[in-house]
Amino acid sequence: MPSGNLIRGTRIGSAPERFDQRTEPAPRRPVVYWCRNHHRVQFLIAAEAETPATWDCPRCGEPAGPDPGNPPGRQRTEPYKTHLAYVQERRTPEEGEALLAEALDALRRRRSGT
Repeated sequence: MPSGNLIRGTRIGSAPERFDQRTEPAPRRPVVYWCRNHHRVQFLIAAEAETPATWDCPRCGEPAGPDPGNPPGRQRTEPYKTHLAYVQERRTPEEGEALLAEALDALRRRRSGT
């Protein structure tokens, strides 16, 4: 007995069976960039799109440019900061002590059940 379900056997969000016959992909072109560590970064971009001046290297994170002989310089001039360093930039020691006292007071209240 048929259940009346016309899309039986398909998943929601599944692709058409013959993708290449129903749609045509947008024209694309390959773009190649190079970073200071001599990593080659290649990706496809839309044919009518403007290429960006720099692209982040997925291997080392340095900026990459289209000229292999003259890649762009480093973007990050400041050293790596820890989470604590960022917190210390936002809060004075007095504010930190007040927040700690408030958190400890709340913890004591929860543990004592009041």
